Amino acid sequence: MLRAVVLALLPLQATALTLDMPGNATLTAETVTDPDSYDMPTAGWTPTGLPVLTGTGEVRKQAWRIEASGLTTLQLLQPLGAQLTEAGFERVFTCTDDACGGFDFRFATEVIPAPQMYVDLGDFRFRAFRRDTEEGSELLSLLTSRSSSAGFVQIIHVGPTGSGPATETAAPAMRPARADTAAADDAPFAQRLETEGRVVLSDLAFETGSAQLGAGPFASLQDVADYLLANPTRTVALVGHTDTVGGLDGNIALSKRRAGSVLERLVTNYDIPRRQLDAQGMGYLAPLASNLSDEGREANRRVEVILTSTE
Repeated sequence: MLRAVVLALLPLQATALTLDMPGNATLTAETVTDPDSYDMPTAGWTPTGLPVLTGTGEVRKQAWRIEASGLTTLQLLQPLGAQLTEAGFERVFTCTDDACGGFDFRFATEVIPAPQMYVDLGDFRFRAFRRDTEEGSELLSLLTSRSSSAGFVQIIHVGPTGSGPATETAAPAMRPARADTAAADDAPFAQRLETEGRVVLSDLAFETGSAQLGAGPFASLQDVADYLLANPTRTVALVGHTDTVGGLDGNIALSKRRAGSVLERLVTNYDIPRRQLDAQGMGYLAPLASNLSDEGREANRRVEVILTSTE
């Protein structure tokens, strides 16, 4: 349910907005509709609905992919937010994944479909802006997320015809702020888990439609076990993911069984206390790659370990 506040936008020519995107960004999708409307969230999702501000006028939607691993969602968002503030936009609302409402927020607001725009339900940021001028009023939202290899930015703008935003890849290429924060494959497991908050257990093997974990041994499970045994007060969640073969409900159940299979292996073979482990499933809602190829579907059939401790 959307709880809307309607904002009438004047059909006057406004000063065009220009956003400088990083040099390693690629525009993956763009649509322009005029006239149209956009319901911009102004607060997080609750069971009573999603509060929105509705703008009418020219609606421009863009998705961008930034080729750099290890970027945080804040690093993706901050430079664009600074440009908007300098251009006279005021921040209306900002939130991160769980604080936004997680799954419910993601599916209550407009998101350009994958693979052009990728949203990790456990790792995204949203920020909403508004600018009022003599020429009219504009709404603009930014949504940032990331995969293991790239960052993703969605921009939705509504305003008078021709008001923008024009986007150019004129800014320097984006790289992680510190090289030691990138989730490099050769970084120690504990460093990746504590820096990034999660690690894909990439050596586990699952077939389509199966929750059965292979015989192993799997080096990633030894890494998880070593970390938990060395940190007995820490807890993790094992989160299963699937490809898109089959329906959503079945895939969520399948992915949770896969995570449960990994949990049982850690308890049985590595003597990890159950109190340190949880198992959950996301189905096909957080892909790492396109499901159009065999390679992409294989990458999407995975289990991740997420650090759930806050201290």
